[in-house]
Amino acid sequence: MGENNLDFDTVIPRRGTKSLKYDFAQKRGKPKDILPLWVADMDFKTSSYIIEALEQMSRHGIYGYSESDEEYFELLKGWMKRRHSWDIEESWLVKTPGIVFALAMAVRAFTKKGEGVLIQQPVYYPFEEVILDNARKLVVNELVQSESGKYEMDYEDFEQKIITENVKLFILCSPHNPVGRVWTKEELAKIGDICLKHNVIVVSDEIHSDFVFQKKHTVFTTVKKEYEKISLVCTSPGKSFNIAGFQVSNICIPNAALRERFCREIAAAGYSQLNLAGLIACEAAYQYGDEWLDAVVSYIGENARYTKDFLRKYLPKVKMTELEGTYLVWLDFRAYELSDDELDRRVIEEAGVWLDRGDMFGQGGFGFQRINIACPRSILKEALEGLAKAF
Repeated sequence: MGENNLDFDTVIPRRGTKSLKYDFAQKRGKPKDILPLWVADMDFKTSSYIIEALEQMSRHGIYGYSESDEEYFELLKGWMKRRHSWDIEESWLVKTPGIVFALAMAVRAFTKKGEGVLIQQPVYYPFEEVILDNARKLVVNELVQSESGKYEMDYEDFEQKIITENVKLFILCSPHNPVGRVWTKEELAKIGDICLKHNVIVVSDEIHSDFVFQKKHTVFTTVKKEYEKISLVCTSPGKSFNIAGFQVSNICIPNAALRERFCREIAAAGYSQLNLAGLIACEAAYQYGDEWLDAVVSYIGENARYTKDFLRKYLPKVKMTELEGTYLVWLDFRAYELSDDELDRRVIEEAGVWLDRGDMFGQGGFGFQRINIACPRSILKEALEGLAKAF
């Protein structure tokens, strides 16, 4: 293995690469040349160690059915221990092609049609989709924004909704997308105790756990040993190493009975092994990826500071929610008193930028836009200057 690539300033052209972010604007009703900072992948080339591992795999020339072995688990175990102080066991592991797929399987495995599934909006929009698409009842415990702009949980409403709406399953977003919160151990304990009390299964989506600034990410099941009885923890190298296209996720389910039900649902869906490239990329990421990840998190942290300073100087009416985790910044445009359609029109047509409109994320998202800052600073600067011109 050679030297790692730690250059995040060079712009890597992505048009013409079948990129969802860059190549499908017109199909999605946007101008062809719009600057896209919407979908959550990075505009950085991944670790050269991952690239070399994939090149070696490619040269072999046989890409048949493949399965993970003991080495795969040991590298996963080492990563979770090293980065998150979390001891996992091999029997817990279930591999899926993505976390959204895992969420859908959990909804199907642990609830019946018409039963309540709780989420905390504004939140990643596929949470709502996997609930409604499977004919379950959407129950929302809306996050509360303080005067300082920080989002917090409403514990009283959380428990009340569980009781009154017959909630069987709670999908936790940790760190939270799009509001950027890294939940504290105390916050997680409060909701964990409520779920334990009412026998609610918790699916914790921790895909952004490697992107934290200042604070430390707390894996949900490490808060209290008892939480292992009711929990699924969803992890993936996809976001961390910009390899989402390889569709590899690692779901840890300590409770054998829950794991069996979950696996039955996966079998019913007709899915079995991960793709070979996903296995190889995951192993390389977790064996050699620390230096690259530390560097990219540092760069994104600087992008967050740049964004905050830019808005303060040139767009003071736009409020940036403090970014504790993820690389997705939640921007508050409500001071302009625009409808969501008009806000989106101005962002797209006048700023020339494609962001995710806030109402996609459900209750509490009106008047907001989400911007992906995991890109070279020159791209971020161009996007922010477009917004400044439009507003």
